[in-house]
Amino acid sequence: MAPFEAMTYGNGSNFTSPLGRLDEEHRPTMTTAAKVDPNHPALQGSLTPPANCRSSKVLNFSPGPTNLPAAVESTILRRCFPAPSTKRLGSMALSHRSPEFGAILRNAIALTRRVMDVPPEYEILFTQGGGHGQFAAVPMNLCPDRDAKATYIVSGTWSSRAVIEAEKYCTPTTISSINEDGSTFTTFPSAERILAEHDPDSKFIYMCSNETVNGIELHRLPVFDDADNTSVPPLVIDASSDFTSKPISWRKSNVGILFACASKNIGHPGITMVIVRKDLLGQANPFTPGFLNYETNILAENVWNTIPTFNVDVIGIMMEWILDQGGIEAMEENSIAKAKLMYGLIEDSNGFYGTPLDTSSEYRSRMNVPFCVAGGDEELTNLFLVECWNRGIVGLRTVTPFKQGIYLRASLYHGVSYEETVVLANFMKEFAAMHSISKDVGDVGETAMVADNVSAMDPASPASSCADLALFSSSPTGVDMALTLPKNFKASRYTKISGDMFTPPALVPASDKLR
Repeated sequence: MAPFEAMTYGNGSNFTSPLGRLDEEHRPTMTTAAKVDPNHPALQGSLTPPANCRSSKVLNFSPGPTNLPAAVESTILRRCFPAPSTKRLGSMALSHRSPEFGAILRNAIALTRRVMDVPPEYEILFTQGGGHGQFAAVPMNLCPDRDAKATYIVSGTWSSRAVIEAEKYCTPTTISSINEDGSTFTTFPSAERILAEHDPDSKFIYMCSNETVNGIELHRLPVFDDADNTSVPPLVIDASSDFTSKPISWRKSNVGILFACASKNIGHPGITMVIVRKDLLGQANPFTPGFLNYETNILAENVWNTIPTFNVDVIGIMMEWILDQGGIEAMEENSIAKAKLMYGLIEDSNGFYGTPLDTSSEYRSRMNVPFCVAGGDEELTNLFLVECWNRGIVGLRTVTPFKQGIYLRASLYHGVSYEETVVLANFMKEFAAMHSISKDVGDVGETAMVADNVSAMDPASPASSCADLALFSSSPTGVDMALTLPKNFKASRYTKISGDMFTPPALVPASDKLR
């Protein structure tokens, strides 16, 4: 029997989840959650838990920026901020045209080629302006005037934004997978549909390989024919949130340009990697600003203007770490494992948690797992966020320019370890168990059955959710991570940490240094 099969929701709602509509007899019931102060920091997107939280670190599931792996942050602290006695400058203080930074730049490019198996006919650029900058840079570099055509695959929030920006610089054809409600996305246009509907005169076909807001991911880039894919225009890929989490079929998928903001999986905010095929250069609109012009920056060997030297160094360190972990295959295996843990928990909750993408979907994101609590029950969702915050689990709902819906998001980038994902999953099991009751508390058999189901899920207590994670902390070694809040903030007002209930899980320490 699935966990919580005999439970019903106290608010009396009968909602539809990907697991199916619950009938009256088996509809779960929930204890009524006390109203949470709408001004609570957890509901305002705060990423700083209370000072008395017993977790040794913040578990950051933000959609970006986010943490880097513990070993990477430790190496950054040691390598990029040298002691004065070493008589050398860290990358933040180096001139972008100095020989010392030149070595750092060449190393970062070489490591990226190795990690992602980038063919020699592609150039690697480090640019500024983020993804939004590339929304403009791509059409400006590939379309000499506004009459030039392009095809945009719209599969979610970010590709929607990209096509709006592109309309200023080219004439786009849109192939959209938007649902009939006119606002949500739960799938990606098929290769067959793209092949049939794209404008053959397009300079490129644009797509986002992972939509962070919608939880939609292409686990492999499309291939449109059995040869070299040249029967269609080159692909432009926004891989900002899934770059280095899986291999890229550069030639087979006819990739023309791939860009990735650093602040998800490869570094800190302020730098964007652009990988461009050389034969696409020399087509830029004459009004393209120099710092966005690919050819200008390639000819200047990446230093036409002052690029963020420290950020380039961090990307190189991150690429070293990926190789040290076993390369791109190991990164993909770990991403699959973390996502499987989260989706499995959602599916086994029998509707307590839901996700917009059906179990059968091939597009469920490994990077960003959207989920709702009790069909979007507002009071229980708010309580869930507060309880997470009390335990040092943050970033599940952050402040965004988009409309706040019923779904939270657990983002599982490289900086989130598998062990940290287990902590979140255990808390979610515990929360579901603590906020569900049997249909008839007077029925001993029914209650016992519920107790058995809860036990089978091995819920973790607040103590284990706040387990000592110092052994695989994402904070640099030697840095005091004691959490403090502003003096005028009343932390005690929001303290809701319960006593010990279960034994904390055994944790496996991670290496704190790179080779």
